[in-house]
Amino acid sequence: MDMQFIIHDFEGPLDLLLHLIKESKMDIMNIEIESITKQYVDFIQNQEKMNLEVSSEYLVLAAELLEIKSKMLIPNNQVENDEETEDPREELVSRLLEYQAYKDITKVLQEKEFLRKDIYTKSPENIKNYVDSEMPLSSDVSLDDLIEAFQKYYQRKIQQRPLHTKVTVNEISVSSRKHDIKRVLNSKKKVSFFELFPVASKEYIVATFLAILEMARNHELQIIQNDTFDDIICEVCEGE
Repeated sequence: MDMQFIIHDFEGPLDLLLHLIKESKMDIMNIEIESITKQYVDFIQNQEKMNLEVSSEYLVLAAELLEIKSKMLIPNNQVENDEETEDPREELVSRLLEYQAYKDITKVLQEKEFLRKDIYTKSPENIKNYVDSEMPLSSDVSLDDLIEAFQKYYQRKIQQRPLHTKVTVNEISVSSRKHDIKRVLNSKKKVSFFELFPVASKEYIVATFLAILEMARNHELQIIQNDTFDDIICEVCEGE
């Protein structure tokens, strides 16, 4: 078998040996050591004939192959207790399997590296300057806090509602509630959030709540709570 490879095509002696085994279609678990040793040694000799420098690690493996070959040529005497003798190829096969596993992993990592080239990342940065604050609440009050307070207030109003009521049609608009709230704030400058819900009907409460949110978003009022569980205060924004 005429081998015309350049030694630098392989990453090391095990890479070369693995290639020769695959080219010969051998079972890696049952290497034909005599044949593969001849191919390996012929390869090394061809490199030397072409005045190519052969790394010492290739020569070391060549010596190991020759040693394994010599051990397999010596007949094994049957031991009395029929214990199996150790296969001289066992250590070499183990090294080849381990090397093959590393090659497979390397191939997968190279594929992932190739795919990674099409992925671009951006370092995190402060985006506060790009965020349009929807509501000028204080640092201690969030929209979730306001909604939770509203829900508790609404449930309390439902429980306090009289058993017998007279249903009347009275449409409440958000704009009308905004007008009413502005009038209250112009008079008092500061008022409890819950004082803005004098009527317990569902339509009135929803319209009032939406009016407060819209006014807060438009900087017509600000919502403040000094401490947890304190009353929530609505007051006129500075400059209004």
